[in-house]
Amino acid sequence: MSKRTSIVTALSDKFKLINGVAPYTVNIFSNSYPILKFWNEVNDFPSVYMTAGPEFREYHPADFAWAFLTVCIKVYCKGENANTELENLLEDIETSIDANNVLVYDSTNNYSTTQILVQSIVTDEGLLAPYAVGEITVRIQFQKM
Repeated sequence: MSKRTSIVTALSDKFKLINGVAPYTVNIFSNSYPILKFWNEVNDFPSVYMTAGPEFREYHPADFAWAFLTVCIKVYCKGENANTELENLLEDIETSIDANNVLVYDSTNNYSTTQILVQSIVTDEGLLAPYAVGEITVRIQFQKM
């Protein structure tokens, strides 16, 4: 499995732990997937889907390089209070990211990320009611070997 795929899968696994028990406020019932789906394809709510995007490199002497991977996280909610649930779930995802800033994505080779930073958060602002859709873009830094 590629590093890109491994990182997205490991992040998805961490999001599955969002279960409504402190420090989280929303239970996603393990509906976190390392694939991309659009809101009209989603059947279970709330759900989190993600995909790897562009990757940039920063080369240094001695064959050392940093890789910066952009990951797009789509968040879907549905119901009477979908916008409130979406806002709470976006905060829960941020909490999970902060708790897993150094994320082990390959335990066999002991590979881990160096840093995960939230780049942007966007919502549908209530336009899709009774659905609510949000998107978080994160930049994940890891060592390219």
